[in-house]
Amino acid sequence: MPVSSDAASRRRQTRLRREYIYRKTLEGREKVAYEQKRIIREALAEGKPLPTEVRATYDALRGEVDAEDITTEKPKSHVDNEYGDAGLLEPRVCVTTSRDPSSRLKQFVKEVKLLVPNSVRINRGNNRVDELMESCRQSEFTDVIIVQETRGEPDGLVVCHLPMGPTAFFSLSNSVLRHDLDPPAAPMSEAVPHIILHNFNTELGKRVGNILKCLFPVPRHDTKRVITFANNNDFISFRHHMYSKPAHDSVTLHEVGPRFEMRLYQIRLGTLEQKEADNEYVLRPYQNTAAKRQLL
Repeated sequence: MPVSSDAASRRRQTRLRREYIYRKTLEGREKVAYEQKRIIREALAEGKPLPTEVRATYDALRGEVDAEDITTEKPKSHVDNEYGDAGLLEPRVCVTTSRDPSSRLKQFVKEVKLLVPNSVRINRGNNRVDELMESCRQSEFTDVIIVQETRGEPDGLVVCHLPMGPTAFFSLSNSVLRHDLDPPAAPMSEAVPHIILHNFNTELGKRVGNILKCLFPVPRHDTKRVITFANNNDFISFRHHMYSKPAHDSVTLHEVGPRFEMRLYQIRLGTLEQKEADNEYVLRPYQNTAAKRQLL
């Protein structure tokens, strides 16, 4: 009997996931070797004697140090595998909601769909999460955005990168739709926007910024549409503007909307339906030092 396409697709996803996990397990060994080679490289450059902790491995590592260049001396990570084609292929994003959405959530999702170029809005219906993810993989989407609500107010945003993850979970607050803006919103352009990532300085901040910016294709240099993700005390303010230059020395901003605040509370190293995947980050607000830490 011929093998069904669904079974073949599941086997392929299982194989790719196994390869991804295997590459990720090698990162620890590569980091140790990278640190030893860095010490050897610095000692040779400064003409100093080798530290005792690398003398035993010097003979094995010296050949690798001599063969490396500026692009190969730094170890690759699972982030390079996840977003290896970023900037080369345009992302295709699926935008949907939780089940049984309210009219306000439907309107909010329409505006999110207009925000992201090359995105498609679909009705969730009664599809389970695993069915939704499998359908998006077969349709060759690169990312899935799911907007959630409580009593008609958008309060959650999930960004899942396909096919292997990661999945970022954000809480939403202070959502203002386009028709609620005062003064009224400017017309929304469909041009690819410039992305501004402000104050994402830590490793976790750079990771979150990478997840967000990879939802958007590379813009043209003359695009007058700007999307801003501004981090302030681990709360990410989202703003959407068009700008014009009435004179050579002045710029006028026109808010397009919507606007909202986001806060990251989890990053999972897998797709949304993989409950067994490892957590890269989990927000823990009930700790003595939580008020003092700046994570992004």
